[in-house]
Amino acid sequence: MTSVFQAISTLTGFAAALPLPHVDTDQIMPKQFLKGIDRQGLAQGFLHDMRFDPSGQMRSDFVLNQAPWTEAMFLITGANFGCGSSREHAVWGMREMGIRCVLGTSFGGIFGDNCMRNGVPALVLPAAEVDRLMTLAQTPQRCQMTLDLPAQTLHTPADGQTLHFDMDPLHRKMLLRGLDAVGMSLTHAPDIHAFEARYQQANPWVVPPQ
Repeated sequence: MTSVFQAISTLTGFAAALPLPHVDTDQIMPKQFLKGIDRQGLAQGFLHDMRFDPSGQMRSDFVLNQAPWTEAMFLITGANFGCGSSREHAVWGMREMGIRCVLGTSFGGIFGDNCMRNGVPALVLPAAEVDRLMTLAQTPQRCQMTLDLPAQTLHTPADGQTLHFDMDPLHRKMLLRGLDAVGMSLTHAPDIHAFEARYQQANPWVVPPQ
């Protein structure tokens, strides 16, 4: 089965802190970047109004415009990140920016599902753990972490801690294999075709799809 996005096993990189609650998908990907589905320019759109001023200049005080977080692979978020409309462009732009994993206490339901379907783990963690990670992520020398998806752990070398997290087994399998919901369904293609053949034989008056 061909992967539809890059499969994930382990990730090691910098984590950026975005402690704002209720950042909705209109903020994550403003409407002017929703003109197509080819994903071009969507990195520019990700959190556009937070990253750029009205004249288009980068805001030097915003975390993703500062080293080392310009290369961040992890985003530690405030509560209810990704609430609002269901625009999948929000996740596409986040991926194009290089963010491969988001961590928080809660996410908008559709946003969280879109993350999983596009190869971005959205990990829901206890508030105390999010606070710890948020604190580490705000210091350049302490903001690196490693995600081990098969082991379901997140290691932070700055404080020597390894956090174990829970994940839906199906979502975990999809991420490890680089498959979306359709791709995952097609791994059962032989069983699907066998069912179709049995059904057609038992119901010959039914015209099969062309």
